[in-house]
Amino acid sequence: MITTRSPFCGFSVDETDRVAPFYREVLGLRVDESEGMLTLHLGEGSPVLVYPKGPGHVPASYTVLNFPVPDIDAAVAELTAAGVTFERYPSMAEHTEASGIVRGPHGPAIAWFTDPAGNVFSVLQES
Repeated sequence: MITTRSPFCGFSVDETDRVAPFYREVLGLRVDESEGMLTLHLGEGSPVLVYPKGPGHVPASYTVLNFPVPDIDAAVAELTAAGVTFERYPSMAEHTEASGIVRGPHGPAIAWFTDPAGNVFSVLQES
């Protein structure tokens, strides 16, 4: 049985040097670098390992990180001002606002974006 007390998750990027400034400067995360890898410190949770795969990197096609925010409109506006482009998915077009926020019949208001390596992240309205 797995008995570790501090599990953590991870995902890959093409180059850690290319994504680290995005995580630090745009998202405002605390990022440590060691042995060519990044550790993202997210609130009080476990750290997230970001490791390089080089040119063979294939971005995750699902949301790898969700950031709950107290005011999704303000978060989307701030990220947009920092140069983030929000994804628009055809299957949710009828519920997607011009800002990129999806307010649908199921779940909280949410907006998806990608990191420079193409991995999908989201901001979502806290309940």
